[in-house]
Amino acid sequence: MKQLFLTVLVSALALSLFAQNSDSTNMVSRRNRQNSKRDRMNNLLRMEEEGDLIFNKHNIFGIRLASDGYGINFEKGKFKSPRRTLLFQFELNEKKDPKEHHISATSDGINFSSVVPYKLNNLYEFKMAIGEERLLGGKGNRNGVAVTYLYSLGATVGMLKPYYLDVQNQITGASFRKTYDQMVSDTSSGDVITGASGFTVGWGNLTIKPAVNARQAMRFDYGRLNQSVAAIEVGLTEEFYFSKIPLVYLVNQRRFFFNAYVAILFGNRK
Repeated sequence: MKQLFLTVLVSALALSLFAQNSDSTNMVSRRNRQNSKRDRMNNLLRMEEEGDLIFNKHNIFGIRLASDGYGINFEKGKFKSPRRTLLFQFELNEKKDPKEHHISATSDGINFSSVVPYKLNNLYEFKMAIGEERLLGGKGNRNGVAVTYLYSLGATVGMLKPYYLDVQNQITGASFRKTYDQMVSDTSSGDVITGASGFTVGWGNLTIKPAVNARQAMRFDYGRLNQSVAAIEVGLTEEFYFSKIPLVYLVNQRRFFFNAYVAILFGNRK
């Protein structure tokens, strides 16, 4: 009986010592994790005070004006390191030929809506791309400007919509719509252009044109707070279509498009 009592006592003491050691080890491990987390947060706060852009992700909207059109864009960024960000970009653009210009349609001294002479199609683009942004220079302070370089590669869905004209026959008085191709091929006399048919006309005859795209740009973020984005971006884009794109009558059709652009960006970081 005495041996059983001693065995139970020794076992209880051993378990108590083991539990104390385990609790002590857990407390040390927990304290080390807390210290590591505190050091990391202090480092991030120090870097932000010094002007570095510290965040997990960002959402950015933009308006861009290019040498061959205009558009809007949306960008999601995922923080990889203090100097590298993974980018997912989406754009919707309208592309124009440099030879396009508007004139007023006139018939019998009456001015109608403006038209683009010899225009064959409108080209709208939906672009998707993956890229990277690299920090070249931090803000230095909260009122400074952060300078980054970015590049991306992606796919483009080109949407080619016929450009229709409102036409009236002066002999019969009938009104209808034609493209410039149809105006050239139709030899009937008395047809007079009275204006462009407008944005809503021609979507039923849409043609899809796939392409690939690339971009290189510099971004200047002048926002006062690191949590918000207020930036100007200047850059170059290149697009290669797998078939030629007819935009203007009697102008050489191209597969490759190159432009320079400037964009105003705004958004937030988290």
